[in-house]
Order: sequence, then structure tokens, then C-alpha cells
Amino acid sequence: MLKSSLLSASAAVLAAVTLAGCMTTSSVGLRPSQPVARADDNASLYGLFLAGRAAMDLGHGQEAADYLTRASEAQPGETFLKESAFTAALVAGDVHRAAGLAPDASDSTQSMQKLGRLTQAVDDLAIGDGRRAEALLVGDPLGPPHRSASALLLPWAAAEAGDWKTALSLQDAHGDRLITEVSLLNQALLFERNHRYADADAAFRKLMTDGDGASLYTASYGEYLERRGRKADADAIYVAALKADPTSHGVLAARARLAAGKAAPAAPSLTEGAAQALLAPAALFLADKQQELGLAYLRLVLRLDPQRDEAWLLVGDSMAQAGDVEAARGAYNHPQPGSPDYLGARARLIETYQQTSDAPIVLKLAEDTVKASPGDPDALTLLADALRTSERYQDSADVLDQLITARGDAASWDLYYMRGVALEQAGQWPAAERDLKKALSLKPDEPDILNYLGYSWIDRGEQVKEGKAMIEKALATKPDSGAIVDSLGWAYYRMGDYDQSVQQLERATELEPADAEINNHLGDAYWRAGRRTEAGFQWRRVLTLQPDAKLRAEVEAKLRDGGPADNTPKSSVAAG
Repeated sequence: MLKSSLLSASAAVLAAVTLAGCMTTSSVGLRPSQPVARADDNASLYGLFLAGRAAMDLGHGQEAADYLTRASEAQPGETFLKESAFTAALVAGDVHRAAGLAPDASDSTQSMQKLGRLTQAVDDLAIGDGRRAEALLVGDPLGPPHRSASALLLPWAAAEAGDWKTALSLQDAHGDRLITEVSLLNQALLFERNHRYADADAAFRKLMTDGDGASLYTASYGEYLERRGRKADADAIYVAALKADPTSHGVLAARARLAAGKAAPAAPSLTEGAAQALLAPAALFLADKQQELGLAYLRLVLRLDPQRDEAWLLVGDSMAQAGDVEAARGAYNHPQPGSPDYLGARARLIETYQQTSDAPIVLKLAEDTVKASPGDPDALTLLADALRTSERYQDSADVLDQLITARGDAASWDLYYMRGVALEQAGQWPAAERDLKKALSLKPDEPDILNYLGYSWIDRGEQVKEGKAMIEKALATKPDSGAIVDSLGWAYYRMGDYDQSVQQLERATELEPADAEINNHLGDAYWRAGRRTEAGFQWRRVLTLQPDAKLRAEVEAKLRDGGPADNTPKSSVAAG
């Protein structure tokens, strides 16, 4: 089947370039997509609670916090209500309100008390009250799971309070390698802020030498060197980093800025530095599938630095995973042109538009991205894929021509694969076949190439046995891919083995029950196997699955005329 291989082409584009309640926040700039059940001023405690939960379920975080706060105020001794109001406000991104609702020792569990203290410390630091923030962090030490966050925030709070002895001391990371490295980065940046430049340089060099993720700190060190007027040294570490990872947007942007003679970014403010430090434990929570804590930490990061684009990307990912597409789109819209995260955010934003009817939106987003980042290869790759989705296949191939020509021998397999797909859809099979073979030579075991080329051969009645073997190889790598199982079923269909075709296509529909093309193939296989009633049922089902106009016309003709006219599918290549 070619349809999901086309989706895989989109996935290749994105590669190149959860959480409680699906909370939205006014800081994301979203409007409610559905009305929320409202409780009047005289509502019962139970009514307020239900209204709050309804708002949470709909992703309306601010309204949820409003209702739950009112419920908590109406029943001040009820721990569960206060904790619910606090959590709703925090996850919604209203950190200042959450700080005011933070549970204390008299009315909450230890875990909620710790998160409440951390929230209060962040809010205090955000408003410039370093003394109170430091006191909250150094009093009764915050243990797991907030110990790392406390250790990373304390130096910034101490610096805000003027306690430079504490600010410049390395905190105990309790054996956590990543936290050790982030603490060293904190120290380097704070040494710079304290005008102890030799100490700052030594800390940066130790980080680059000993750190497991030295490339993560290249931009920070390079910017520091630029601020100190050591532009040649900065360029040297940028070049070294790009040898290890030529696609690093942050380093590429830094080197381009340096080459253009532009000034380096200013040293981070105390709140910006604290936000950068807190991002590490937030990412760790998300990696460990602790989605609610991860999102709560991201909200704390954004309270300290609302322009921290990495955090907005992670918020968007969390919202997308939770199914709150509108909130995800709002988060992905935050990074602006010029940000190292802009293109990644645009790719993720485009990925949220999956329906065929969304093609004009996708194309507009891609065109705007190219305008904002002219000549950027990742932006052009997004445009090529959007043009293909809009069925402007030759235009897509033309954009990919530019990319492949510009990269020469370094052009990657996915560019040839994408151009092969576009050319095949444009009806230029010989050129498409060359590109698909070239992609396969560069990536011999890639299942999407194997499936697309193998299916194309089979559908044309060319090299059917070889195409079937390629599909079987792809299926060995991705055994639960409905699209590849469909391709194998279609291979049996083209070979005249209708019983085997039915068996494989039935499994394909189990894996992808809402795919119109797979259901169409199963209907054809049923018909050839003599199961006419079941064939009619499958074709009628196709019409309920929003097929494109060509597939709809084909299926209506089969229902009207009594089955496929011959053994040749009329829409399978063009579908998708």
C-alpha cells in the first residue's frame, strides 16, 4: 500500500527538521473549543467540583482552577479540594495562582507540600524575591522527586538574594550525572555574572571536557566566548560541534550569527538561567513517562522565562500526546522566526493537521515557514511535503531537485525517497523508480522504501515476485504495519492467490480499520474469492470512511456495475 508510505514520507520530513486533564492556559492564547458547564454564584460545593472537573476534561485550565478554587474556599478544611485547585492552576500554567493555593503542612500530603514549596519558590524568584525563594529551598530540604530541582534553582535564588557564596557553590547532585553537569553550567554562568571570568572559563572547559553531553553546552560556551571578544575560539568550538552533528540548529544559528558579525546574545538573566536549569528535570520526568510532573515543571520553567522555546515545544508534545490538539498548536506557535526551535516547532505544528481537508492549511504553514527562513533546507523539505499533500506533485519534485542538487553526494536517502514518491504520483514512473532505487541503495533495509518500491512494481505487474520479497522483508521489520500487510495482501491478489489475499487483507483492516484504501482492497479480494456479499459490505464501508473523490468514484462504480472490471486496481497507486 502506498498511502501510509506517503505518510512515512511526511514522517521523514519531521525527522529531518501527558498528562492530567489536557490543560489549556490563557498564556497559550487559546479559546475554548466547547462550552463549559457553568456553576452559578450559589452553586453547591458538589456543583463547583463537577464544573471544575468538566472544565479540566475539556482542557479549560483557567476555568477549572476558578471552579476548584471556589470549591476549596467554600470548604477550607477539605484537603482534596485544595490540592485539586492547586494542581489545576499549576498544570494550566497559572503559577502565581498555584503558589497562593500551595498546600501547607496542616492540610496536605508530603508530596503535595514539596511541590507547593517548589512552586512558591519559583513564583518568588519570578517576581524578584530571592530571599524568600532561597529560604524555601534551603529550609527543610526538598527530597525526591524534587531534590534535583531544588539543587538547580538554589544558586539562582541565592544570587537574586545577594548570597554569592551559596550561588557559586556546586550543589550535591546525589550521583545524578545530568544534574551534576547542569550545576556546573549554572556555576559557569554565575561566575560570569559575578565578573569572575577565569573561573567561568574553567567551569565551561571542564563541562566541555567531562560532560557526557558536551554538545548540549556548546552554544552556551560559544556565546560566553563571543561576549568576551574571543570570536576565533567560539568559532573553533562551533566547527568542532558541527563535525559531530552537522544538523544542530542551535550551533548552526550561532555560527551564522558569528559569521554575519552580529553581537552574541546577552548573558542570561537570573530568571532565564533558573528556567534553563529547571528544564533538565522537566525533560527527565517526561522521559520517565511522569507526564503530569513533567508538565508541571514546564509550567514552572515558563513562569521564569516565558520565551523559553524548548519548553514550549515540550508543552506542545505533551498536549499532543494527551489529545489536546488545540493546546498543542498554541504551544507550537510560540517559537518565532530566528529561534533555533522555530523550524522544529513548525514541523510539529504541521504534523497536527492530519486530515485530507487540512492540506490547504498545511501548505500555507509551509509557505510561511519558507518565507520566514528563506533557503533553509528543513523549511524547503516541509514545503516539498506540503506540496505533495496538496497533490502538486511536480512542484514538490522541483523543490526536492533544489535540495538534492545543493547537497550533491551528501544528499540523504529520505530526499531521494520523497522525490521518488512525488514523481510516482506525478505519473513519471521511470524517474520515480530511479529515485526509489537510489534511496534503497543508500538505506537497503528501510521498510518504507522496500514497501513503496515493492508495491509499485506489483501494482504495475512488474517484478511481482521480487516486489513481494521486498514487502516481506519490510514486514519483518514492521510486523504490525497495516499498510505493509496490505501490500502483501495485494501482492497475493495480483498473483491470483485470493484466499491468501483475503487472509492478509483481513489482518490489515484489523490493524487499520478506518483506512478506506485497505477496506477497498479487501472488498476486491472478497469479490475475486467468490464472497460477493462481503465484498459489497466492504465497498459500502469504504464510502463511510471519507475516501478521496477518485476512490469514491471507483467504489461507486463497483457497487453499480457488480465488482471490479478486471484484475487491475484503478486507484491504489494514486490513493493518499
